[in-house]
Order: sequence, then C-alpha cells, then structure tokens
Amino acid sequence: MSKILEEIKQNLGKIKKIIVSDVLNKKTDIKKLEIRPIFVKNNTVLQVEYVANNKAFQKNYDLGDFDNFFNSNIAENYKQVLIKKEGEDVSFFLNPNGKIKRKTGANDVKNVEIGGNNREKSYILREGLEIPALVDLGVFTKDYKIVKSKYDKFKQINKFIEIVDDELKNYNKKQIKILDFGCGKSYLTFILYYYCVYIRGIDATIIGYDLKTDVVENCNKIAEKYGYTNLKFEIGDVKKEREQFNNVDMIISLHACDTATDYALFYAIKYNVKYIFSVPCCQHQINSSIKGFGDYELLFKDGIIKERFSALLTDAIRAQVLRENGYSVDMIEFIDFAHSPKNIMIRAIKNNSKQKIYDIEKLEEKYNFKQELFELLKK
Repeated sequence: MSKILEEIKQNLGKIKKIIVSDVLNKKTDIKKLEIRPIFVKNNTVLQVEYVANNKAFQKNYDLGDFDNFFNSNIAENYKQVLIKKEGEDVSFFLNPNGKIKRKTGANDVKNVEIGGNNREKSYILREGLEIPALVDLGVFTKDYKIVKSKYDKFKQINKFIEIVDDELKNYNKKQIKILDFGCGKSYLTFILYYYCVYIRGIDATIIGYDLKTDVVENCNKIAEKYGYTNLKFEIGDVKKEREQFNNVDMIISLHACDTATDYALFYAIKYNVKYIFSVPCCQHQINSSIKGFGDYELLFKDGIIKERFSALLTDAIRAQVLRENGYSVDMIEFIDFAHSPKNIMIRAIKNNSKQKIYDIEKLEEKYNFKQELFELLKK
C-alpha cells in the first residue's frame, strides 16, 4: 500500500479525487470513501468524505495524519483505490495473492486546481444517502444518485434544510415537535423528518395539516411506507382553533395562501413556539383594499406595482408584529421549488426581546387596509 501513498503525494497538485471501494471487511457500514486535496488555512489537506449508517461524514487530514489514516483504515479494509488526476486514471487492485496491481487509463480531467474547503458545495442532503422522498420526487435514482436534470431541485431542497439547520445546529434537546400548516402533498415534510431523525439524530414528531382529505390520506400512506412512525397528517383548517399540540418547538408554513400564513404565525405567537419558518404566498388582503395617498401614490398607479408593494408591506408588518411579540426575525431570499417569484422566507426565533417601533394601527387607518395577523392579536 506504500505505492499508493507515494502515488498520491507525488501527484497531489494534479489529483481531482480519489475513490476507495470494494470492501474487504463486509461488516463495515462504509462501502466507499471519496478523498479530495483542498486548501485549509493555506495548507494542503486531504478531505475524506463517506456515508455510514445513512449519515454523511467529512474529515480533513494533514499529510502526516493521512498516512496513519490510510494504513489503519484503507489498507486493511478495501481492495481498490482509484486516483483520478489530470488526463489519467490510476487504479490499484489487491489481488487474491495479496499483491497490489497498478493499472492506468486515459480520462478527460483537465486543469485541476486545489480549491478551498468551500470550493465545492458541501450539501447536508448528500448523494448516496437513502432518502426515499428524493427517489419518489425523481431527484435521486433508485441507487441514490442525483438525477442530472434535477440538480437545481436538489439544490433548492438543500437550501431549505440549510436554513433550518442554521438554527438547529446548536439544538441540544433529544426531542422536537413540529407543526406543518398547509403541508399539501409536498415532500418537504418527509425530507424535514429525515433530516431531524437520520441526520441530526433528534426524536422528531411532526404533524402536517391540510384541508384535502385525499392529500392527508395519501401522505399518511407514504409516511407508513417510509417507516416514519412519528410523522402524521391530519385534516385541519389553520384558521380554526383546535386542541393545542402541547409544547410545539417549530412551525413550518410554506406557501399557505393569503391570510392562512397569518393564522400560522398567530398560532406560533399564542403558544410561544420557538422556531418559525414561513414562506408566504398570495398576499391579497392588503392589495384588495389599500388606497394610496401623499408621497406613495405613485406606487398605486399600476396594478403589478401595487400588488408587489402590498405583498412586501404585508410581510414587513408580519415581521414587525413578530418582533413586537418577542421574536428575532430574518427575511431571507428563498428559492421556491416551483421557481415562483414569491421567494421571501420569514425566519423567526423566540428570544423574548420585544421591540415596539412602528404604529401599525395608524398605518392601517391612513391607507385604509387591514392586516390579519395584527388584527388577530388585537382581539
């Protein structure tokens, strides 16, 4: 195996990646490793990436530590190492007699540059993870490879999980309870469950609410098929009070139409829900009643400008109401899975620091509109 290490070190600046496969020890959960040279703090290291127990792992080794890792892990457990470098594939095979055979072949790899550790996007939902929802969506093949034509959708789904992960990466509880209002037949609920349970190792309970009986029935069948025992779907109207699902940690509301978003946010405020991730849709309420006066009348001359202004005003009021009720709020540009222009996500985290800055009621009176979330909290 020393020949392989020598090959790697002599060609470090020309190597695109190294693939280790063909397991000797059948008991290992790691069937394949991928290794790339990268720069970290101006030093070249070898980044080892693998999937074990349906979780993705990544670790960097400097050149000295990599020797020890290679000898104790790769040399003893695998029979094949493929080094892809500029213009040439170099393969090493372990023969039945215990000897190493070297084989070469041409490839189309050109102009390899060692990148930084962020040069290639490291996704939370990685290729090779057994995520059945991504297979059913057509994003993964049956052997969990990314379908090239669905790569944009793969990135969009990861974007949502990354936004959630930004807040949950320091989550130290063993359990989490999530409500998904207006879940529809979207597979995002299933992917969120997978992320919580299989990637973060959190005991997640998720309930998805939707108005359509057939959608709810089908989603429950899918959850049963996947073996997601704590993922349930129920028929429910977000606008109607229901028995509270005790100690909710997170509210998800993606593309709940018009004021349905306001009722989801109202629920979160009323029951002190810690995390809110909401992508509003179809903000008709203000647009149907607002009248322009004074300096802003120019914004009401053209229908499309008035519609967009009204949508932005709606979300700005929602954000301010959340701040006034003890939430820190970020308005995030969020790529919709249907490539919709409605791509703002409201991410709100309960921190009990209340801010009272704007007189929303005075604004309503001046421009002759009502905003549902603000009105609900006045009752």
